Amino acid sequence: MKTKKFMALLAILVAGALLLNFSVLSHPKMRDMKEKIIIIGFDGMDPDLVQQYLAEGVLPNFKKLSEQGGFVQLGTTNPPESPVAWATFQTGLNPGGHNIYDFLTRSTETYLPNLGMVSVEPPKFLWKLIPVKAPRVETIRKGTPFWVQAGKNGVRTTVLTVPLSYPPDEIPGGFMLAGLPLPDIRGTTGTFYYWATDLSDFEVGDAEMGGKIGRLEFNGDTAKVPIPGPGNPILKAEQEELKAVPRDQRTIEQNARYEQLMESGYKDIKAEMEVKKTVAGVKIKVQNSDLDLKKGEWSDWVPLSFKVTPLVKVRGMSQFLLLEGEPDVKLYMSPINWDPRNPPMPITSPDNWSKKLVKEVGMYRTLGWAEATWPLNEERIDEATFIADAYVAMKDRMKVMENELKKKNWNLFVSVYETTDRFQHMFYRLIDPTHPYYDAELAAKYSGAIRDVYIQCDKIVGKAMEYVDPDTTIMVVSDHGFHSFRKSVNLNTWLVQNGYMFLHGMENKNYTLNDLFDKGQFWVNTDWTKTKAYALGLGQIYINLQGREKQGTVSPGDEYSGLQNELIEKLKQITDPETGETVILDVYRRDDVYHGEYIGNAPDLMVGFNEGYRVSWQTTLGGIPKDLLENNMKKWSGDHCSFDYRITSGVLLTNRKLSKSDPHISDIAPTVFKTLNVPPVANLDGKPLF
Repeated sequence: MKTKKFMALLAILVAGALLLNFSVLSHPKMRDMKEKIIIIGFDGMDPDLVQQYLAEGVLPNFKKLSEQGGFVQLGTTNPPESPVAWATFQTGLNPGGHNIYDFLTRSTETYLPNLGMVSVEPPKFLWKLIPVKAPRVETIRKGTPFWVQAGKNGVRTTVLTVPLSYPPDEIPGGFMLAGLPLPDIRGTTGTFYYWATDLSDFEVGDAEMGGKIGRLEFNGDTAKVPIPGPGNPILKAEQEELKAVPRDQRTIEQNARYEQLMESGYKDIKAEMEVKKTVAGVKIKVQNSDLDLKKGEWSDWVPLSFKVTPLVKVRGMSQFLLLEGEPDVKLYMSPINWDPRNPPMPITSPDNWSKKLVKEVGMYRTLGWAEATWPLNEERIDEATFIADAYVAMKDRMKVMENELKKKNWNLFVSVYETTDRFQHMFYRLIDPTHPYYDAELAAKYSGAIRDVYIQCDKIVGKAMEYVDPDTTIMVVSDHGFHSFRKSVNLNTWLVQNGYMFLHGMENKNYTLNDLFDKGQFWVNTDWTKTKAYALGLGQIYINLQGREKQGTVSPGDEYSGLQNELIEKLKQITDPETGETVILDVYRRDDVYHGEYIGNAPDLMVGFNEGYRVSWQTTLGGIPKDLLENNMKKWSGDHCSFDYRITSGVLLTNRKLSKSDPHISDIAPTVFKTLNVPPVANLDGKPLF
């Protein structure tokens, strides 16, 4: 018996040793090297504001870097959007090479939009019960990120929350914590929740930009409400099966079931919540958690689970904030983040690193879009609440960064913060007195909010500089700059008014993100048999091309190029009737600005707007409002998307002197390769900076 036990133990040890050796052999040997690079990214950091704050003397670490090496504007992509620019940052390729052109793509079959950063393959179940295939998410970004190439060549690498890093890349011998577009548990960029006792019927439902608004109806001192979680993949699969059957071929029962599945919220898996009034505030009971909240008080992270089948649960976490306790109760709940201890799908590489990080730094926000821009834009939280919450999000990323810097197990270290972008989106109206939503009283309190977050960025850079020695190159990078967003431009409205898009009948409907993510009705009045062009996304115009679009009307060749030229000429003539200003600086043909294997997925025209003007939200979502120009009366008052790339450059600060006079974001990857002696990827668009 003892011999058998010994042999069994020996077999286990041998198998373990073989597995360990296989794991070691599967990775390249990590190099012993002196050279190191630290890259700290700040999404949307604007060079003009950096220059202003440097002159004010509030960015001492930025000043030190600018004196050691330099501070210059960093050329950005066309369009100057975060996913496009960060993809170029990663790969050293233009959009034609990396395949990212916008937050959205469109189907040439249905003309419907899709998220333009990932493709999702849903899970499969046997008998609607037993999971037989896990969900699969793949980035549509092409090319090789510089950290993957570095890892393959033995460089110890750590990468934290870079936009366009979900799903996380496998870095040989390295570590990655994913960033945008890592979604919430509903698969969106951040669905928030808001309940109140004083809501009208008009307010209840889906907010335009990603929120669930519900009424609290108390029976005595207790109210019960559902929390909509993820969509049930089994019901979604049933909906897709019925959708594939032509309506006139479905039975009456099938049509009734399809309409039921299409109802808003029907497919949601829900958690029940009980809210009870107390003398001090409210008591909340949700699943296994009991919370006592006072006005203005946040809860800790509350674990939530949603049962897909008796065998499958999806786990997340959220935080609650009591906004008002009397006379009306107003309760806010954050988007449901994936729980890093047990995420629905891996959010780090290696897979289990997210759980280990919790043990080292505590719980942290996982949502790629970590700041509460949507509830502030919908005016469900105020500026003070947004600022406090955004700094917590920033702190979460700071504690991970500091934790990993201290380990000194890296030669390439990349960490990106997006809080700069979010503050400028929400507070630009308070540093621009000409903005239609400028509020002098609010400006007196919060006009320094953007400046303050830049000061915090300077402190983050100071922390990173503690790990810089003579062999370390440090770069501070932003993907684009920022502008005041004073007026919305409805591009599809212009196309209708000028005879390029035809409608069966104009319908004044406002589309919500629910329409986008649930694939609701788009283009409901569009007559595609007559339409020549349509706008979708953030400044993209597509020709309704024969042989590409299902109902194409424009023939390739001379008609196609002629229509491009005609649209460019007319679009550049649009002026604001109130000010006489030029609305569009330039319009770019696909083949003039992109090249590469994936140019066929590019928009046919890219519109570059002038300072103050941005494509409307309704255009991005397929809407066709009545008026061409509308005052932007939203707190989302600054932007970069759809502005002309030539006036939207980013930032570069470094401790080394540049050898290139016109640096571009595509230059970062080749600079890493040269500095760390890594063989460069083929066909790069950028050049080394040093």
